[in-house]
Amino acid sequence: MLGSTHGTLTTDSRRARAIACGERSGPTVHGRPAQVGDIDVSGRPLHADVPDLDRFFRPHSLAVIGASDTEGQPRTGITRQLADWAERVGARLYPVHPSRPAVFGIPCVPSVADLPEQVDLAVVLVGDPLPVVEELADAKARFAVVFASGFAETGPEGEAAQRRLAAAVERSGLRLLGPNTNLNAFERFRDDLQGPAIALITQSGHQGRPVFALQELGIRLSHWAPTGNEADLETADFLSYFAERPEVGAIACYLEGLKDGRSFLLAADRAARRGVPVVAVKVGRTETGARTAASHTGKLTGADAVVDAAFRQFGVIRVDGLDELQDTAALLARARPPRADGVVVYSISGGTGAHVADLATEAGLRLPVLSEARQARLHQWIPGYLNVANPVDNGGHPVGDERGRKIIDAILDDPEVGVLICPITGPFPPLSDRLVRDLVDAAERTDKLVCVVWGSPVGTEPAYREVLLGSSRVATFRTVGNCLTAVRAHLAHHRFTTAYRSPFDEAPRTPSPSYRKAQALLRPGQQLSEHAAKQLLRAYGIRVPREQLVTSAAAAVRAAGLVGYPVVMKASGARIAHKTELGLVKIGLTSASQVRDAYRELTDIARYEDVPLDGVLVCQMVEQGVETVVGVSHDDLFGPTVTVGLGGVLVEVLRDTAVGIPPFGEEQARDMLAGLRGRALLDGVRGRPPADQDALVEVVLRVQRMALELGDRLAELDINPLMVLPQGQGAVALDALAVCG
Repeated sequence: MLGSTHGTLTTDSRRARAIACGERSGPTVHGRPAQVGDIDVSGRPLHADVPDLDRFFRPHSLAVIGASDTEGQPRTGITRQLADWAERVGARLYPVHPSRPAVFGIPCVPSVADLPEQVDLAVVLVGDPLPVVEELADAKARFAVVFASGFAETGPEGEAAQRRLAAAVERSGLRLLGPNTNLNAFERFRDDLQGPAIALITQSGHQGRPVFALQELGIRLSHWAPTGNEADLETADFLSYFAERPEVGAIACYLEGLKDGRSFLLAADRAARRGVPVVAVKVGRTETGARTAASHTGKLTGADAVVDAAFRQFGVIRVDGLDELQDTAALLARARPPRADGVVVYSISGGTGAHVADLATEAGLRLPVLSEARQARLHQWIPGYLNVANPVDNGGHPVGDERGRKIIDAILDDPEVGVLICPITGPFPPLSDRLVRDLVDAAERTDKLVCVVWGSPVGTEPAYREVLLGSSRVATFRTVGNCLTAVRAHLAHHRFTTAYRSPFDEAPRTPSPSYRKAQALLRPGQQLSEHAAKQLLRAYGIRVPREQLVTSAAAAVRAAGLVGYPVVMKASGARIAHKTELGLVKIGLTSASQVRDAYRELTDIARYEDVPLDGVLVCQMVEQGVETVVGVSHDDLFGPTVTVGLGGVLVEVLRDTAVGIPPFGEEQARDMLAGLRGRALLDGVRGRPPADQDALVEVVLRVQRMALELGDRLAELDINPLMVLPQGQGAVALDALAVCG
């Protein structure tokens, strides 16, 4: 069910097509009439304005409505925090209270109407915020924060209250954060740290604490946006804003739900265009997690496979734990672009090196074998009986001379090496101390990534606290798993952004000629027969077998002669979903007598099952190929989605599918195929020829176009099986099911 925080997620497709063709009425983009260049053929926006949040994070004036200095009152601590923050950012503070003359010695203003200026930011601490928000809107305040809970996260009554709050904001120029939020945006951020910063977005303030605490390890944090229920300002707004900030090196997110799928994708696209990494924990992988998140924030969590696909398409790096969020965001914020993707594991123990090399390879990292010349160079300082091919085992890092530093420099000088990982399972002075110092010194002279895993459970050792954490050039981790996750994300992010081309730039804006053909075939609220569904496919240039629809045994025999033996015969009717299970498919028919008998049997079964038919299909039999499935469904957050997978009749058992969120281009369609577990079947196995993957990609793109143009008028499409023939021979839709919206 949609929570009250959501806007319309699916635009009426007929209205959208009218706008795409140039008519004036229709949807809006950020409050103004949508123009042709703003929207795609489905009527959804292609561009998102970046909100100007400068005066939210650095206001010149701040009003606190409901301010208090009474000891023991919750609002007193909040007021004190806001007063301290206002002083730090240089904002004029106006406590607002109807009866108090002053709060913490600062004169009070009796009401919003009495504020001496148009304030940049107002924090609302009263239990019933709606009247105050309306007053702030009338007073032309720029931003408001509503701290109170009891809105969409509580059920229908709360949803209604939140809708009223959102409506009050929508009628004005006021932008609102919350409700059901907190004051993390106004924490004390360290201003003595240098380098690129992490900007943080959370829908639960407590879940952002570990990332905020990174400042104590010397990692800069620039902003924290606790979005709460997102009645107005949402994750996407802050994501777009942070992506434009020059000081932001990475954006870390804790997400329970998304207010609007398209807005999020447009924001992620903005970050991808600018090469700003986005790392996110998104809860809702399980039914329990999804249910809990919905009760917390009142937002949809989204089908998890679709969320995964959306993140993957737009380069959002999804991690599972807050510790992974910390470490991955910190690395991506500070590391320079990789010079190579080769990873070398360097250790003082052969066992440690072998273990970490195993884990790194399993994580998908490439561990190149160092050249014979490189190994010979390393053996100048490492005994010849130790393995230095990768992992590099030094047998104990030298402490009495410069050999250790020379070993590290020789590894980093290899052009195939972009990352050096050194696991130190525990402190072993002086060896570990000298190793750490040499790694830090080497990192200062290279633009390659140097990672250290400090495995000590104590973490108070000087080598860790003073040397490693004192370096901005060494990425330090406490676990091997988090190190490998972060390195993999670092390399993947730069591969992604280097090749990234925004799909919104090429998204179709006007209907194709296929749309008018398809329009006549749709039956609102009904399932189409297989014959009608295949006509819909033909309208979009998707190949189907030679076939004829017949209504008599004699006509079936004539059709078989025209189609060519052997043939397949299938009952065709709008209420048939699973023909095979009902015995309504006959294959491999080679004679007129078999065709006549099959016709009678099919019609008898249909009568017995009380399934009305529009006829019987006599179809060309297509045997050589790989059975795949391509389909369309609708997601509550992201709208139409396209699925491609392997399996044919076993697709529900194998569950080997990939999802794409329109719009996407050819490269994204190929990435969908690459993600299939059974991809080898398409490449050709056991002497079978490679399948025509170009044809499969073409079908996926044509189905996407259909999904965009028909919008919610096509509720569901299932091409199963789509037979992908050997390379160069195309793909044929052997069966299809279509449900009209």
